[in-house]
Amino acid sequence: MAFMYISIQLFLIQILILVAKSKAKVPALIVFGDSTVDTGNNNQIPTIAKSNFEPYGRDFLGGRPTGRFSNGRVATDFFSEAFGIKPTVPAYLDPTYNISDFATGVCFASAGAGYDNATSDVLGVIPLWKEVEYYKEYQKKLKEYAGEEKANEIIREALYLVSIGTNDFLENYYIFPDRKSQFTIRQYEDFLIGIARNFIQDLYGLGARKIYLAGVPPMGCLPLERTMNIMDFHGCVEEFNNLALDFNGKLEGLVAKLSKELPDLVLLFADIYSILQQIITRPSKYGMEVVEVGCCGTGRFEMSYLCDPQSPLTCTDANKYVFWDAFHPSEKTSQIISNHLFKKGLAKFL
Repeated sequence: MAFMYISIQLFLIQILILVAKSKAKVPALIVFGDSTVDTGNNNQIPTIAKSNFEPYGRDFLGGRPTGRFSNGRVATDFFSEAFGIKPTVPAYLDPTYNISDFATGVCFASAGAGYDNATSDVLGVIPLWKEVEYYKEYQKKLKEYAGEEKANEIIREALYLVSIGTNDFLENYYIFPDRKSQFTIRQYEDFLIGIARNFIQDLYGLGARKIYLAGVPPMGCLPLERTMNIMDFHGCVEEFNNLALDFNGKLEGLVAKLSKELPDLVLLFADIYSILQQIITRPSKYGMEVVEVGCCGTGRFEMSYLCDPQSPLTCTDANKYVFWDAFHPSEKTSQIISNHLFKKGLAKFL
């Protein structure tokens, strides 16, 4: 009798969960950006910006590399789970998925991409404009799959997550001469803001009404930048952090302007900088120990193919590390950041 009672309770709980999902205000997550949110698109293109090999993904579901630049899941996966949609967001170019999977969430991001087309050219990855073209293609497939009315509802109610910009500075402006000869750093920021404006307006024109735009992280605190600036190895490179703060301020200003200019648009700014800086400054508060280096290899310069599965130096417990490789956060850091941002802003969509 007790067993039957428990079974009925479990059945009712499952029904309630299904009802809740059917009434969810966010039916899908649609992701644009760079390696911070790429879930495997670069696996399908000819570029060295890949991570579909061990030790990447060693703490992912099933312990397999997927193309995520992490030991496990990335922030957008945690956002999807928080909305009760699904635990991971599939990459659009991944042939193992189809439109039935993408109807509740899809990722168009490409590791190495930037707002600037020239940034994507550095490693031969998918530029932001092409990510938008893939999204247009996705819309057509969605309408064929779900019907015009249902597809338009998904497009309108979906949450659009955008995480991009760091590569424009660290892989383009400060390494190659072209943009430096054309712009001062402040002018280049304004150039990128103009592209961001056009991108958001394009998404709005395609039906997006809920957009979450992420700022750039404290770039001077990334292990790679510490390594390249030997004198500052035990501290963050303030020049890059100040640049990040300045650029984020301009992004916030853009968010405020477009929120007034575009009717019915809910446009939010994701302050990645502050929460990551808190973790870096007080890692023990979040149960972590190592800040200066990533878990993989020596942790000073390794990422992508330099994150060697044969390296005896790779740490055994990535949860103690703020960074997984020299550029990207560990799964635990991504989870902390996503939980914080969800409570601070995204929970309003529940």
